[in-house]
Amino acid sequence: MNKKGILRILGIVLILVLSIGLDRVTKIYVREHIHISDNIFVIKNFFTILHAENTGAFLSLGDSLQNPWKFILLSLLPLLALAFGVFYVMLKPSIGKLTTTGIVLVIAGGASNLYDRMLYGSVTDFMHMNFGIFQTGVFNVADVSIMIGMGLILLESWQKDRKAKKEQGTPDTETLAA
Repeated sequence: MNKKGILRILGIVLILVLSIGLDRVTKIYVREHIHISDNIFVIKNFFTILHAENTGAFLSLGDSLQNPWKFILLSLLPLLALAFGVFYVMLKPSIGKLTTTGIVLVIAGGASNLYDRMLYGSVTDFMHMNFGIFQTGVFNVADVSIMIGMGLILLESWQKDRKAKKEQGTPDTETLAA
């Protein structure tokens, strides 16, 4: 393997370790120091820290499923998807840097949440934001990692699409609006 390939893999591993590590540290802190009924207002009426245990997936989806379906849908399938993602990103060096970083962040967030689900039977969530007209569900650092990762994947896809349209001479919607 050449130097560029080694640096790429080291970068991938570093992102995985940092993202999973930050998520683990925050979840452990919340589990050990914040009671399930506590609400800590970090920014009044906007950002709150609380302790919630989510036995489902995103926004508690699948919470009421019975085994074996719950295990299959919330543990086995995500584990297979994460394993595929790791192999894909490691064996496909031609993917763009933003997409690679995005995929790695999604894998890290998914792996950390899956670790919680398999070890504790629930995922520790602890952040909540209120934007007035809408508010978030309760989320954690792994969820932020997943959202940033998806944003990077979409950004690079949008950039490639825009570049392709420019090369074809097709005006994009921003040009038409101006």
